[in-house]
Amino acid sequence: MAFQRSRQGKPPATEAELFEYAVKTLGSKMRSVRDLRRLMKLRAEPGAEGEAQMDRIVQRLEDLKYLSDPRFAADFTRLRQENQSFGRRRVQQDLTNKGIDKELVQTTLETAYEDVNEAALAKVYIERKRMKVPQDQKETARVLRRLIRAGFSTPTIFKVLRDLKAPIDELDVEGFEEPES
Repeated sequence: MAFQRSRQGKPPATEAELFEYAVKTLGSKMRSVRDLRRLMKLRAEPGAEGEAQMDRIVQRLEDLKYLSDPRFAADFTRLRQENQSFGRRRVQQDLTNKGIDKELVQTTLETAYEDVNEAALAKVYIERKRMKVPQDQKETARVLRRLIRAGFSTPTIFKVLRDLKAPIDELDVEGFEEPES
């Protein structure tokens, strides 16, 4: 369990204070509903009353269009794809970790990655990370692992490595099978 700040002597925040905190938090960084609830829980009353306050605040923020998981998922996916050149799997994992619903994650990724050439995106990632063209089996394995962590599929990685003329013929591919989705 993560360390929590001590609220020694501080009374729980009122609903108005919680709303103000939520708006301030959303103003500094986009967040999912789960992230915002996690942050508000540290300041809200414990128990059912605090949960009810958070429910009302989340509903009010959604009505004001300050908080929206579909918009968060679309923006988060676009930013991870364009700015960091991450593959589909990495973005999927990050959205799931942020508490976004699985169906929403799938629909967002389908629309965001439908016209994307994953091999070209992987080459952009290699360029952006200034990765050297692998000269031996050890360097090839290192590049392969980095591309897997970046969320690219194994067939795409091998296609990119072949395009780079990396020595992959003798590479042991036993542990790099395509996982089931």
